[in-house]
Amino acid sequence: MKIIFMGTPEFAVPSLRALVDSGDEVVAVVTQPDKPKGRGLEVAPPPTKVLAERHGIPVLQPAKIKTEEFFNELKKFNPDLICVAAYGKILPKNILDLPHYGCINVHASLLPKYRGAAPINWAIIRGEKVTGITTMKMDEGMDTGDMLLKKEVPIEDEDTGETLSEKLSEIGARLLIETIRLLKEGQLNPIPQDHSQANYAPMLKKEDGKIDWQKSAEEIRNLIRGALPWPSAYTNLEGKLLKIYKVRLAGGEGKPGEVIKSESGILRVATGKGALDILKLQIEGGKKLETQVFLRGRRIEEGMVLGD
Repeated sequence: MKIIFMGTPEFAVPSLRALVDSGDEVVAVVTQPDKPKGRGLEVAPPPTKVLAERHGIPVLQPAKIKTEEFFNELKKFNPDLICVAAYGKILPKNILDLPHYGCINVHASLLPKYRGAAPINWAIIRGEKVTGITTMKMDEGMDTGDMLLKKEVPIEDEDTGETLSEKLSEIGARLLIETIRLLKEGQLNPIPQDHSQANYAPMLKKEDGKIDWQKSAEEIRNLIRGALPWPSAYTNLEGKLLKIYKVRLAGGEGKPGEVIKSESGILRVATGKGALDILKLQIEGGKKLETQVFLRGRRIEEGMVLGD
């Protein structure tokens, strides 16, 4: 098969690599434009572009995909199939209809749950215990097409948005190859989604990482895990932004956000229900540190309240 692959972030790399190794021909890779990255804001290529160029595959990076010019460019490749993994844009009908076998998407949730841009993060934030991968025949909606294959994956207690994304990306790659194999054999049985069961996982915004200390310790811990790698969960300490990267559940009571223990390398904060020991954090302008190291250089008094 002649396949066009569309994908942008690290999550999409295993799927592209699997296609390159599969024996089918990846005739082009479509990805988002290069963007500024890191503290120096140097313009960097998406990970899929780096992999594609390593294999000599043509790369297209349109700023807009709903143009006649881009459609004509795709048409020249005469694809049998388009495979999509975390590309970041909804495809118009003319592109969906271009390949003989249509477009297959690798989505990081058990559809119809968690449609949208950030299914991995929101599954953790909302306290789910199971997630997975769904391959899907794409249509004009946002993750609304018929389901092809599914694979359930448990969300481990220590999983973060980063670690779960890594796991799901590898599973997604294997499921994509299996989906294509069954497609060639005529063995796929598309299943319509039950739209009444759908919920959404929108793109995370900076403000989604703000900690509400009125919530329970478990809810806050889920936010801290799910908000990685971006935007990271944060609060305020004496007027400065304090990012929190890792916590553990602890006992104790106090006002929500109150520091109830600050000694022997332990920084314990009360929540609306229960308490949390902060294990890894970063004060505005400082480095990411283990809490015991942080407390050697900064005194935090018990009774101090984190937040606005």
